[in-house]
Amino acid sequence: AVGNTAATRGFNYATALPPAINKLEATNLFHPCVDKAIGNDLTMDGTANVLFLTGANMAGKSTLMKAIGINFYLAHMGFPVAANSMEFSVREGLYSSINVADNIGLGYSHFYAEVVRVKQAAEAAASGKRLLLMFDELFKGTNVKDAYDGTLAVTEGFADYSNCLFIVSTHIIEVGDALKGKKNIQFVYMPTIMEGSIPRYPYKLEHGITEDRQGMLIINNEGILELLNT
Repeated sequence: AVGNTAATRGFNYATALPPAINKLEATNLFHPCVDKAIGNDLTMDGTANVLFLTGANMAGKSTLMKAIGINFYLAHMGFPVAANSMEFSVREGLYSSINVADNIGLGYSHFYAEVVRVKQAAEAAASGKRLLLMFDELFKGTNVKDAYDGTLAVTEGFADYSNCLFIVSTHIIEVGDALKGKKNIQFVYMPTIMEGSIPRYPYKLEHGITEDRQGMLIINNEGILELLNT
């Protein structure tokens, strides 16, 4: 049944590598639960073990990170992955901060829940474990200044763990400028193509840091301000 599903969906078995190689490479990797998903190529290794991902709202950053995490987990379970090919170094854990929720029972705000999750990941990395770490839009529950400072400090800190693979996305593109001196950081972005006032999303990774800022455009296109001003 697994083989038939893999053949039908275009999935393939990944190749496991020794942990010390510290590598993740995939061609045409896509989200297994998205119809007509767009695939992307991805390469991370010991010399470029950090992926700094930017892009406008709805450009596909979170979906890409989820695709990486799901396929990474499937590969470790020995199942086919949603990619044409994939090589991965075996990891001792996967830590992610994607769609982190608050916790009323524990008295955690959204921001504090994020901080706790990052702390757990930092403790695991500091213990020497070989990990895949993925943080989506770090510290979005606080003010812009603290989010900038926190994202920069955390990215710089995790970048020093050369035995781990680290992916971080952010809307605060200025952080990327401050990180350009780090040789082991790859800068990639999900682009937006403007067709008049309508954004179109190719969902294909490009190298560099985006300059796209479409948040207010989306708000205006939905007519929210017109409704409020009537």
